Amino acid sequence: QLPTMKMLLLLISLLSTALPARAAPPTCYSRVLSLSKEITESFKELQNSKTVDSCVETLPRLYLDIHNYCVLAKLRDFVAYPGCDRVVEVNELKEKARSLYTILISYCRRDLVFLTDDCNALEIPISPPLEHS
Repeated sequence: QLPTMKMLLLLISLLSTALPARAAPPTCYSRVLSLSKEITESFKELQNSKTVDSCVETLPRLYLDIHNYCVLAKLRDFVAYPGCDRVVEVNELKEKARSLYTILISYCRRDLVFLTDDCNALEIPISPPLEHS
């Protein structure tokens, strides 16, 4: 009986190492957090791009903090902004912002906790601290 148990344990351990590890499915919070970071980075890249239309300079700032209740108004304003409709990158960014807004108010409405409602904080992004070597 003991050799059978050892074989069974060996088989289980081999199978568990042979099968690919599956990551946990994304939570609402992790999805919203990653999408907000993606949108913020895309916006920075768009503003820094020299090949994009000059109307990009007139777009509302798009620094997102999903812990700030004002992010909902910020997303609405950005999506509704009438300028730059001819710029493909802006339309793609507006689609991502619309998706984030929908996720926030529909799918994750009960899962998120807003820690602040300081709308000014979304106008002036906090710079990350400089790392010293």
